[in-house]
Amino acid sequence: MEDCYKILGVNPKATIAEIKTAFRKKAKTLHPDLSKQDAASTKAFQKLLKAYQILCDSYQRSIFDFERTASKQTEQKKSFDYREWLLSREDDESRSKLIFFDLLHNREDDAVAEFKRMMTSRLNFSLARWFSREDFMDLGYILAEELIFRSEYYDAYLLLAQVIRMEYSYSYFRNFFPEVMSLARNLLKTKLAGNIHDELALDAWEDALDLGFTKKDNAFFLKLMSEAYDRIGDSHTAALCLQKAFMLDSGLGVSEKPKRKYR
Repeated sequence: MEDCYKILGVNPKATIAEIKTAFRKKAKTLHPDLSKQDAASTKAFQKLLKAYQILCDSYQRSIFDFERTASKQTEQKKSFDYREWLLSREDDESRSKLIFFDLLHNREDDAVAEFKRMMTSRLNFSLARWFSREDFMDLGYILAEELIFRSEYYDAYLLLAQVIRMEYSYSYFRNFFPEVMSLARNLLKTKLAGNIHDELALDAWEDALDLGFTKKDNAFFLKLMSEAYDRIGDSHTAALCLQKAFMLDSGLGVSEKPKRKYR
């Protein structure tokens, strides 16, 4: 997409108020309801409207800014291939930037594969170390979605948990944070059981109890933990988990057999 800031005629650091003012000013000359315009002007207005919508949405704007920065780096170097340069380097920073570069340039499979490689081959590898808080949260969320799509559920949870904890370390929330929690909640409730080893699932559910989900959510996680402990033969811990689950949500739905066994 073309540069949204150039389309609106504003500085990349423009405030929402400045963006709205610039949009209204240009819209008056292009809007089909305000003046008789040809097809080219109508197309120009549609482009103006799209740019305005992107820059007024904090989530879309942060993604656009990251991609714009990456694109400018390649343009400034002319024939310099930024991706090839990143590929030729093995330091954690370059590999981290390669992952997000691929993620934003229709190379999702490459991004996921590289993330998996780095997570398994580098001790204490962290994407967050090399990006601003905003970029990591936005792109970490997108990468988690791609991991879930490819059934890499445990790695997706670890990434989402990192995003959530980073968000809690600050005093304000981004507009799309509920989407992060919703994605993590759905992953924990519907994707882990039966798809990854019970030991890994138990690790994720136990960790999730400290991520600020609701009591009903935590009760559901504890119920899943109870079932997993039962499968691996630890009936005592299974009973404790189910007991804690009912303390948080007395209406928690379980089969009659577990109720008689553990309550």
